[in-house]
Amino acid sequence: MKLHSWQVSVAQAMDIQRKLADRVSTIGEGVSPSLVAGVDMGINKAQKTGTAAVVVLSYPDLSLVELSVVTERLEFPYVPGLLSFREAPLLLAACEKLRMNPDIIMVDGQGMAHPRRLGLACHLGLFLNTPTIGCAKSRLCGRCQEPGNAPGDHSELVDREEVIGAVVRTRAGVKPVYVSVGHKIDLADAVNWVFHCCRGYRLPEPTRLAHLAAGGNLKVEDRNKAPGQ
Repeated sequence: MKLHSWQVSVAQAMDIQRKLADRVSTIGEGVSPSLVAGVDMGINKAQKTGTAAVVVLSYPDLSLVELSVVTERLEFPYVPGLLSFREAPLLLAACEKLRMNPDIIMVDGQGMAHPRRLGLACHLGLFLNTPTIGCAKSRLCGRCQEPGNAPGDHSELVDREEVIGAVVRTRAGVKPVYVSVGHKIDLADAVNWVFHCCRGYRLPEPTRLAHLAAGGNLKVEDRNKAPGQ
């Protein structure tokens, strides 16, 4: 689904975000996934290129079953809050190469936890028409209380009196992650799937492996290793 051109100005990009935010669905469809994808992006600042990686894992064992990687020149400048206009074209190109259709996509980035409520996970979800979750390593906006230290503990992320996400402890003794709705899923399910896709690391397995793939450190033949190996 093509929603707009990527050849836009900064002002046009912000306007597109505001309009598309109204189309994001926060209603879960009760999906029972057999395939979960993770996406992430690696940036080569010297060459001004990006490497988009998509991994597809079987669920619940989270074995790697497909990998797609695309490296191209980045056309949109780095602008805080407009990350999707820089990264989404390459990530969509990587998704188009997949032979399998994932039931859920986890994105290393923001979903609705964004000043204009349209982070990278929302943007990708709308283009792909697939349940999508944002799972970011840092907070872009909003306020929150620190969640408890036990795995699964979480607290609300609130901006302008609206709950825009959750701060989730995935592993005791490490920093939490910031989970938000991307598209076609509710926040409770987003938190649930992130937690159930963790295997002893801070990051859920789909985005952890996508990060490795974006850095050239993962092949489809690789087997998952236990934490610490």
